[in-house]
Amino acid sequence: MNNVKPWQLKTTLCLLLTGLGCFAEAAEAPQALTKAVTISRPAAAKPVIDGRFSPEEWAGATVIEDLHLTQPTEFAKPSQRTQIYLLYDTDALYVAARNWDTRPVTARILRQGEFLLGDDHFGLIIDPLNNRRSGYLFVVNANGVRVDAIYQNVTQQEFNWDGIFEGAGSQDSEGWTAEMAIPYKTIAFNRDNDTWGINFFRVIASTNERIGWVSRNRSQDPSIAGTVSGFSGLENGIGLDVVPSVSVRQSRTFDPAHRRTEVRPSMDVFYKITPSLNAALTFNTDFSATEVDDRQVNLTRFNLFFPEKRDFFLKDLDVFEFGNIGSGNFGQPGPAAPTTAARQNGRPFFSRNIGLSPTGVPVDLNYGGKVSGRIGRFSVGALGIRQDEFANTNASNLFVGRASANVLAESSIGVIATHGDPRSNLDNSLMGADFVYQNSRLASGLNLQAEGWVQRSETTGMDSGQGAYGFGVRVPRNTGLQGYAGFKEIGENFNPALGFVSERGIQDYSAGVGHHWRPRTGPFQFLFTGIDARRADVLDGGLRSQSTVWRALHFNTRPNDSYRFNLYRSREVLAIPFQISRGIFVPTGDYTFDEYSGEFASSASRSVSGGFLLRAGDFYTGERVNLVGKLTWRPSKHFRTSLTYDYNDVELPQGNFIVRLTSVRADVVFSSKLSWVNLVQYDNVSGVIGINSRLHYVPEDGREAFLVLNHNLQDPATPGGFQTTYAELTAKVNYTFRF
Repeated sequence: MNNVKPWQLKTTLCLLLTGLGCFAEAAEAPQALTKAVTISRPAAAKPVIDGRFSPEEWAGATVIEDLHLTQPTEFAKPSQRTQIYLLYDTDALYVAARNWDTRPVTARILRQGEFLLGDDHFGLIIDPLNNRRSGYLFVVNANGVRVDAIYQNVTQQEFNWDGIFEGAGSQDSEGWTAEMAIPYKTIAFNRDNDTWGINFFRVIASTNERIGWVSRNRSQDPSIAGTVSGFSGLENGIGLDVVPSVSVRQSRTFDPAHRRTEVRPSMDVFYKITPSLNAALTFNTDFSATEVDDRQVNLTRFNLFFPEKRDFFLKDLDVFEFGNIGSGNFGQPGPAAPTTAARQNGRPFFSRNIGLSPTGVPVDLNYGGKVSGRIGRFSVGALGIRQDEFANTNASNLFVGRASANVLAESSIGVIATHGDPRSNLDNSLMGADFVYQNSRLASGLNLQAEGWVQRSETTGMDSGQGAYGFGVRVPRNTGLQGYAGFKEIGENFNPALGFVSERGIQDYSAGVGHHWRPRTGPFQFLFTGIDARRADVLDGGLRSQSTVWRALHFNTRPNDSYRFNLYRSREVLAIPFQISRGIFVPTGDYTFDEYSGEFASSASRSVSGGFLLRAGDFYTGERVNLVGKLTWRPSKHFRTSLTYDYNDVELPQGNFIVRLTSVRADVVFSSKLSWVNLVQYDNVSGVIGINSRLHYVPEDGREAFLVLNHNLQDPATPGGFQTTYAELTAKVNYTFRF
């Protein structure tokens, strides 16, 4: 490992231990779950999942009514009544919710997969392995729009994960009903375990109420749940999913002029070796229908982080998570001293490096395989990919292996290994080990999380400085005092070729504390204030960067409008000049500057919603003004349009520049099965207008058809204006056969 100054390490350790000690004083012995039910089989035929609740179909079901508010006032009585029905058979878990409501139901969202923010919805959380470390989330609204997610850890959800399940909803004179069927083929479970972790929640948008079954400190996740027992005879068929697809793509470039038509068949095969252990094969993998990335503005010296959106890599992604790297700090929206890229820095495996060039151009994957899941108390994952050659980079064989074991009540210890470099011809490998501690059973709803990890890479031509390690502790809470502290060291030659690094050669310190107030009455749903800070020192001594964010006041009103006021202090030490814009360099030096911001966002439940952000103040030796505005109009569930504008005006002694990023979105939703989504993005840095238009047909979950248009126009700074540089039209169909 690289040298660590003793006073720095001691200071960080003291901070971590002090935080642990303060909160550990309130620790109690683990509490037994207070809610448990027994499930039964259908009295006759299995229920039809059509969203129209029929008492006859759900006869003999386990009925749950003892729900309570989780917000705004935890454990208070909800304003509306909810009944939940549970059944199971050999193939699936069936859940229905009768949601009474004396007010009009909010159901503006009709497009499958869209986030249900601002809509009434019902959700199910299940932990089929009953290990309180992993689980799944399934949600449906009154229009039958389905949303699902897998838990990366107990506090983080990955909504880009896509599991197959049935879900439907409908409205009537008494409110609305939701019905779900969760096939065992979609989830990992243990046939020998008759008890699952389970939880439920309901959101009433008009009153901003969240209703739940089991909660602690207003939280619901796999570690905070009830249990349902009585499962027996569960089957998943032979456990085989075959997903053939074919795409026809016509592309055209204009400088130089070139036209190409390509027919690309591909195949994904998924097989459950056991109900909790999955194998997958992919051949001639095609990601042509994947959603495009949202563009980001980068005025820093460091890399940005973009999330993974490709289905093949998202399945069982929780198995490959390492050391809680990337975990949130306060868990609050808005700015933080450690940016997203800083939190993700040092991640040993980041699947976006596979199948994408450094400039984001897709690279063909010839074939690949993956084994992932659970064997007893062990989680295991192995991924192998053959990536095709591109530019001057040879074809490569890529491998990731991950194993962890459950220890203590909610904790784990594990190792990871990677081999191969998808973006160069150098030999590269990595080994790492981690320990993740979790205790959600402390007094007063406290949830204590801590982790430690160590990694070392091996790259051709590198001898020293290839290590990295880190540790941290956090106490996330929705009410009262919360805090976190962390440290990581990234060697100057640390190179996880299959991972993510935004900064090398640093020691990174971060810490923060904040407080939530949730008044029982009055206009405010909650108020929050806090301060957090990050400092990055170069390994051979001296500061590289430092930032402090004082979240002076954040509050949400009862209708869920949000207001945020923040103060920033930044310090940047440049050892070499930094090109911040074309032809404009910030010279070497030590810079300290202060900024402030105000932000407003209206409730998404309104037909017209939006918000704005103003951030202004000093910036290096000059000034910056950042304005961000967003306006969304949703006149009905069949149409939505939004406009987002991000404007940065920077004035420096070396020169002035303006960065503009504009995006326009228009969705036409014909039904819950057919939608047409259009996104136009422009930024004046690249000078490119990007148009992405996707017609998406989903007759049922797991069977889809796409028609996708991508069209780029660039301003050549000539009187002719924007000219087409690239155009592509793709038709793709995939169909999941389940056996």
